[in-house]
Parts: sequence; structure tokens; C-alpha cells
Amino acid sequence: MKKLIIAASLALSFGAFAEQTENQVTTSVDPITAQFSGLGIAVKEIKDSPLAGLKTVITDKGVLYSSADGKYLIQGTMIDLDNRRNITEDALSGVRKQGIAEYEDSMIVYKAENEKHQITIFTDITCGYCRKLHRELEEYLAAGITVKYLAFPRGGLRGSGYEDLRNVWCAKDAAAALTDAKAGGEVKVVENCQAPVAEHYQLGQSFGISGTPAIILEDGSMIPGYQPAAAISQMLDAQSPKS
Repeated sequence: MKKLIIAASLALSFGAFAEQTENQVTTSVDPITAQFSGLGIAVKEIKDSPLAGLKTVITDKGVLYSSADGKYLIQGTMIDLDNRRNITEDALSGVRKQGIAEYEDSMIVYKAENEKHQITIFTDITCGYCRKLHRELEEYLAAGITVKYLAFPRGGLRGSGYEDLRNVWCAKDAAAALTDAKAGGEVKVVENCQAPVAEHYQLGQSFGISGTPAIILEDGSMIPGYQPAAAISQMLDAQSPKS
């Protein structure tokens, strides 16, 4: 009888220990996620990198690298010299394509009648080259390039630049409002505006964007700065699969 009681007690103890251990495993935080969180960096995905012992970490601040224990962080570009490939840019291109797809419904779009390509541009109202690019919008459209805009207030999420972009995005005719604003027109205040400008800005930061305009091509690659329509068209045609 005593043996049965002892066996039952051990079984219960082991069961409780196993349950506690399982709970600890399921609630434990990855060391990389924990360390990055302490720096104010949100981790979205952790993958192996081509370099043994180093992890590729997709974050809200772009692509970073870390030791498996999260104690060492590397910020920079990884190059595959044998194949002449920018490993970091390849990772970012995938991040950009996925992120853009998630925000399709909140873009201001100028659609080309005979569309051959699409580009996504992070833009601000006041930057000179953003205005220059927009003045040449008809050239992009004539080249068959649909232009899709996301907001990126250069001054961050405070001040009139941020508020103006929010009101443009909330306007009844947002495309016309953006054109007027880039021409120096007054931006009308829209009551109870809920435009996702802050989300666009944070998305841009995760792409590695620090200034405007920033042009994202169809393959997820980024052109930092202004380019004329002819140059962008040539790049896009070069990327297109040959029939």
C-alpha cells in the first residue's frame, strides 16, 4: 500500500513539474527578441544568416544581425563576394514587397492608362525633389508607370509636416489634394482625420528609409532620391522577364 502511495505521489509530482516546465518553455522569450526589445527595436522575424553563428533579424528598424544569444548586434551590409550579391539588400527587398502589399489600400494612386509597371514612392509635401518628381508625373504615366504614394514626413510624427500629410490623406479627393499641396497650396484641415501616416512612416523606417523621395521598384529594390521617368522606366524594363 505504501509503495502505491509513493508511486502516486511521484507521478503527481512529475506531472506538476512537466506542466510547469512546459509553461516556462511556451512563455519564454527568445534572447534576441528580449535584448532588442530593451533597445526599443521590435523583432518581426529571425532567420539563419549565411555566416555561421549569426542570425538575420528582421525588425521595425530594418535588417540587423545578432549572435544567437542576443548579446552582440551588428548593423551594416553583408556582401557575398563570390556571387557579388548584397545579402542585406536581398533581405530588405523581400521585406519591402511584403510591407507594401499590406498597405495597398491606404496609398494615393495615380494610375497609368496603359500600365506596364508600378512604383511605390515614400513622399513628403515640402521636399524639393518630391515636388520635382510630382511635376513630372505625366511623364511617368505616359511611360506606363503607375505611381503609388505612401507618406513619409521628414520631420517625424510631430509638427505641421506630419499634420498636413494626414489631412491630405483624409481629403475627399486625396490625389488632387496631394497635387495641390506639392504645388504650394494650402492644406485644408479634415475633422476627425484617421489617416495612417504614422504607420506609413514606421513602415518606411523598417525599409531603411531616412529621406524622400524613396522609390520602391517592383522587385522590392529601392532608389533613394529623385529619378526621371525615363531612367525608372529603363530600370523596370530591365527587371521584367524577357518573353
